[in-house]
This record gives sequence, structure tokens and C-alpha cells, in this order.
Amino acid sequence: QVQLVESGGGLVQPGGSLRLSCAASGRTDSTNTMGWFRQAPGEEREFVAAISWSGLMTYYQDYANSVKGRFTISRDNAKNTVYLQMNSLKAEDTAVYYCAAGAKWRSEYVSDYDYWGQGTQVTVSS
Repeated sequence: QVQLVESGGGLVQPGGSLRLSCAASGRTDSTNTMGWFRQAPGEEREFVAAISWSGLMTYYQDYANSVKGRFTISRDNAKNTVYLQMNSLKAEDTAVYYCAAGAKWRSEYVSDYDYWGQGTQVTVSS
């Protein structure tokens, strides 16, 4: 089992920045990928970014309202923590952000991730 706990969400103005953290514990050696997803009210959960266990490979959402170029995923294995640095935030980035862990690399599918955190709310509003 792997336990994931997110933190760092909050209210920020458009154009502002936030850094989300995801602390992992348990059998983290059983996972190859850590990812971030988000879910806005009335919407499906969508993939945001993923990072490999080594931290050498990253993968970002690359479709409408892309986060690529604005968000950066990173990890500190000494602390068993994954981060999502979010810059130039827009109102459409408002959502609950979830950390997830899984065995499959480069997957954007919720079903490919085995473990989930409880989520942290990010609200972008003036």
C-alpha cells in the first residue's frame, strides 16, 4: 500500500503561483510513476503531469488549456515528495488537484493509477 497526502492548495489571483506537494509513504518502491490530476466541478478528472521514479522523465498534459510551459512537476526522493509548481495561473485552472501513483509510465488514464491522495483545492479568482 502507498499513502499519498497533498498540500499547498488555496486561493490565488489570476497570474499568480502556487506549489502543491504530495508526500508519499508506504511501499513507494512498488510504483514507477507519480502523477497529478485535477477535477473541476461537473467535469471528469483529467491528467496534468507525471514524473518517473528517478525524476529524469516528465510528461505534461498537451491539449486545450494546456499546462505545459506553466506547470512544472518535480520530486525529491530523499523526502518521498512530489511537487507541482504552478505559474501564470488562470481561472480555468480552478479544480481539486489529486496526487496519484502507479506502475505504468506516461499514462493519462485514471485507471492506470493505483493510489490516490484526498485532493487539495486550488481556486484562481480575483
